[in-house]
Amino acid sequence: MKIALSQQNYILGDFEYNTNKIIQDIQIAIAKDIDLIVFSELCLTGYPPTDFFYFHDYYVKLEKCFARLFPFSHQTGIFVGAPRRNPSKQGKDYFNSAFLLYHGKVQHITDKTLLPTYDIFDEYRYFEPNKNFKCIDFKGKKLAVTICEDIWDIEADNPIYGKTPLEELVKESPDYIINLSASPFSYSHSEARKKVVSQNCLTYKIPMVYVSSVGAQTELVFDGGSMVCNAAGEIVYELKYFEEDFGIVDMETISTIYQTQPVLEKVERKYEALVLGIRDYFQKLKMKRAVIGLSGGIDSALTLALAAEALGSENVLSVLMPSQHSSQHSIDDALQICENLHSPYQIIPIKENYEAIISSLQPMFEGKNEDVTEENIQARIRGILLMAISNKFGNLLLNTSNKSEVAVGYGTLYGDMCGALAVLGDVYKTEVYAMCEFINRKAQKEVGHDIIPQHTIAKPPSAELRPGQKDQDSLPPYEVLDAILYLYINKEKGLEEVVASGFERGLVEKVFNLVNRNEFKRFQTPPIIRVSSKAFGFGRRIPIVAKF
Repeated sequence: MKIALSQQNYILGDFEYNTNKIIQDIQIAIAKDIDLIVFSELCLTGYPPTDFFYFHDYYVKLEKCFARLFPFSHQTGIFVGAPRRNPSKQGKDYFNSAFLLYHGKVQHITDKTLLPTYDIFDEYRYFEPNKNFKCIDFKGKKLAVTICEDIWDIEADNPIYGKTPLEELVKESPDYIINLSASPFSYSHSEARKKVVSQNCLTYKIPMVYVSSVGAQTELVFDGGSMVCNAAGEIVYELKYFEEDFGIVDMETISTIYQTQPVLEKVERKYEALVLGIRDYFQKLKMKRAVIGLSGGIDSALTLALAAEALGSENVLSVLMPSQHSSQHSIDDALQICENLHSPYQIIPIKENYEAIISSLQPMFEGKNEDVTEENIQARIRGILLMAISNKFGNLLLNTSNKSEVAVGYGTLYGDMCGALAVLGDVYKTEVYAMCEFINRKAQKEVGHDIIPQHTIAKPPSAELRPGQKDQDSLPPYEVLDAILYLYINKEKGLEEVVASGFERGLVEKVFNLVNRNEFKRFQTPPIIRVSSKAFGFGRRIPIVAKF
C-alpha cells in the first residue's frame, strides 16, 4: 500500500483556506496513484480546539468542507481530522474524530479515546472520549486508527488513562497503525515524540504512519516531523521540521531507513520555532510590519534579529528612545545591529517628555525621594511612543521581555511589557545569550559578519533607568537565577527541593517570592510563544491572589 503523508499549516476556523490546502495535496496523491493520504488531527478546523466549537455556524461550514472533499475520494482514500456531533444525549456534544473518505462518502469514523486535559491541553472541555474500538478494512489491509494522545500512554510510569486504545485494536491483528496528530513544539519534544512512536511499533510489532501539523497558532508552535516507523521500532522516514512537507511511502519497503531529518541542537530548534511563531502570527493576522523598542541591550537585539528573519528586515522598524541615563555605547550598539540587518530605525529622545511628566507630578511628589516610580515613568513613556507608532502606521509591537524578567516581575506594566506578541517570554536570559551566539555563528557562515554586536553580548545587562544601573543590583547573577527559575517553573519543584539541590535558602526564598507576587503582571502580558515544556500563559495556571 502506498500512503501519502500531508504535513500542512492550517488557520483556526478558516474552513475554505484549510480545505483548499487539503485538496491540493489530495490532487497530488491522485496523480501519483496513491492508495491513501493522511492529514493531521482536526485539520479541517485547525488545532487546538477553541470556543468556536460552541457556534452552530461552525458546523454548518464544516459540513460543506466534506461535500467539497467527496469528489476527490473515488480512487484514493482520505483521512482527515474534524469534530463530529455526539449522537447520544449523554456526555459532551462532540467527538474529536478521524474520517476516512472513500468512494465519495464517509466510509468510517474513528473517535479519539484519550483526551489530554493538562498543561496547554483542554480537550475534555469540548469532546467526549471514544469507548468503541474497531479496526478499518481498506484495500486489503487492516488499519488501527488513532489520534495523537491515543499513542502517548505507552509504558507510562504513572498512567493517567484507564484504557490504552492500541491494546484493544491489536486484538484484530492490524497491518498498520495510522495516527493523525497535532503535537505542539517544545525544545525536547521531538525526541520524546519519536520515542513514543518507536515504542508503540516495537511493542505491538506493527508499522505506524504518524502525521502531524506544522505552523504556529499564537502561543503554540507545531514543528511537523511527520514520520513512518517500521515494526522493528526504526524511524525510516521523516518529513521536514518547521515547514510544510509532503511525502509518499510504499509500506512494503520500510524495512530500511530511507529519509530522515538532521537533528538540530536545542538552541537552533528554539530559534526556528520563534521565527515560525512570529511569521505565522503576522501572516495569519494579515499583517506585514512590526515595530520594536530597540535599546542597545541584548533582548531587543535578539528580538530584532528574529523578527527580521521572520518578516524581512525591511518590515521591522526599530525605535531608539534614549533618555538622560542612556549610554552612548547602547545607542551605538543599537545603530550597529540596524546597519548589520539593513533594517530601518528612528530615534526619539524622551528626556523632555520625562521632565514634563515629572514637572506635572512635582506638586504631589514634593518631599518624596526618587524610587522605582521615576524609572517606570521612563518605561511608560517609551510604551506610549511605541503604541502611537503602532496605531499610526499599523506596525504590530513586538514585546522584548525574556522569561527571567517575566518570572520575577522585572518589567513595567504599560511600559516595556506592552506588545501584541512576546517573542522571548519563554526564553531565559542565559538562553538569550546562547541564541545570540548561535545567530552570529550562522551569520558568519552566511554573510561573513556578526548580526548582533559583540559589545551587546559582552556588556553587563542594564535597563539604564538610573545612573550606573545594572540588572544584578536587583537580581542574582542570571546563571544562578535561571537555574532556580527552571527548577521552580519548568520542573515544578518546591522550595525545600530547590534548596536541597544546592542553593542558599535565603536566595531561593527571595526568588520564589518575586515569582509569586508578580503573577498579576503575567496575567497582563502579551501572548508568549511557547518553546519549552512549561511556558507562562494558559499552560501554567496559578491564581493571582493566593498563598502557598
